[in-house]
Amino acid sequence: MKEKKFKDIETKLIHSGEPDPRVQGAVSMPIFQSAMFETRKEEGYHDIQYIRLNNTPNAQALHEKLAAIEGAEDALVTSSGMAAISTTLLTFLHNGDHLLVQNCLYGGTHDFVTKDLHTFGISYDFIDGNDPESWEKKRRPNTKAIYVETMTNPMLEVADHKAVVTFAKKHGLVSMIDNTFASPINFRPIEHGFDLSLHSGTKYLNGHSDIVAGAVIGSSELISKVKHRLDHLGGSLDPHACFLLHRGMKTLALRMKQHNESALKIARFLEEHNAVANVNYPGLMSHPQHNRAGQLFDGFSGMLSFEPKGGKTAAEQFMKNVSIPIITVSLGGVESLLTRPAATSHSGMSPEDRKKLGITDGLIRVSVGVEATEDLIEDFAEAFEAIRTIASIS
Repeated sequence: MKEKKFKDIETKLIHSGEPDPRVQGAVSMPIFQSAMFETRKEEGYHDIQYIRLNNTPNAQALHEKLAAIEGAEDALVTSSGMAAISTTLLTFLHNGDHLLVQNCLYGGTHDFVTKDLHTFGISYDFIDGNDPESWEKKRRPNTKAIYVETMTNPMLEVADHKAVVTFAKKHGLVSMIDNTFASPINFRPIEHGFDLSLHSGTKYLNGHSDIVAGAVIGSSELISKVKHRLDHLGGSLDPHACFLLHRGMKTLALRMKQHNESALKIARFLEEHNAVANVNYPGLMSHPQHNRAGQLFDGFSGMLSFEPKGGKTAAEQFMKNVSIPIITVSLGGVESLLTRPAATSHSGMSPEDRKKLGITDGLIRVSVGVEATEDLIEDFAEAFEAIRTIASIS
C-alpha cells in the first residue's frame, strides 16, 4: 500500500492520526468507551493503557493529529485548558524556581500564577511582552521558564515572540505559549522555536461549544514529562470528549477562514463607528503590533475587543440589544459570543490590576462566529442605535 503523506494543514486535520487500517473499516473514529485495556507487556506504569493515563485509542489519535498540525513530535490532551496550563507549569517549575510570565493573561492563568504558584514555593515576575530589553533585569539564577500568549486575552496584544524564543534559548528556559486565540491555522509556535504550545481545546480546536478540553504540544521529551505529571494529577480527557474534539478539529481550517475574514470586517466597522472609543484587533492597521502580527500569523483570528463610548453603562446596554451574539463566557465556537471581561473572565483580578492592563469595565470581548458577516454588522449597528444617548452620539 502506498505510504500516505500529508503536506498541508487542511489535509493533516482530516487524515493525520486516523487508525490505519481503519477500525472495522469505519470512516469515523469509533468511541472506545473503556476505562481500561488488556495489558500487553508494558514496560512501566505510565505505559499501561488506562483512561486516566490519557492513552486510550481516542486520545492517541488526537495526540498524533495535534502534533501533525503544529509540526511537533508529540502532543497530549487534557481535561481542560487550565489542566494543560497548570500541569505544564508544575512539570517544569518546582520549589525554589522562578517564572517569567507575560503581564496580560487569561484570567484563569493570571489567578493560578498569582494565587497558587506561591503555595508550591514558586515565584514569578510579570514581563512586558513588547519590551525584550527589560526581561533580563527580571531574570534570576533560578528562572526556569517563560510564558506568553500568542494574542493576549482580552486586549489582543502580540508580544515579540521571536525575542521570547531567542531569550529562552540563550538562558536555557522552557518557552511556553498559549496558542488558543490564534489556533494552529494562524500560528504554529513549534515551527517558530517555542518549546511548548498550549491550547484550550474547548475553543477553536473543537469549535462547537459542547466540550471542555486542553492540549499540550511539543517535543517527545517534554511531552513525556508533562504526561507523567498529568498521570498523577488526573486531568485526563474522557473518550467521548476525545471523539468530539477529534471530529471538531476536522473543520478547523474551514471555520478559521470565516472567523478570520468576518472578524476583520467587523473590526473595521467598529473602528469607523462614532459610538466606539477604541478597538483591539491585530488585523487593523491601527493596532500597535499590526506589522509584527502580519509577519508572524497567517490570519488574525476571530477574537477582538472594543469599548463603546459611555463606558460600562453603554457596554451593558449594547449587549442587551444585540440579537445574534450570545452573552456568555468562552470563545471560539461557531456562534458569536459577547462577554464583558471585567465581570467574567478577569473578574478575579483587582480593579487596579485590570486598569493597568486596559481592561476597563466597559470593555466588550467579541468571539466572532461563522454567521453571515453582514448579519452581524447590521445587528451591531442596530444595537449602537440603542445607546446613542448614553454614548453621546449626535
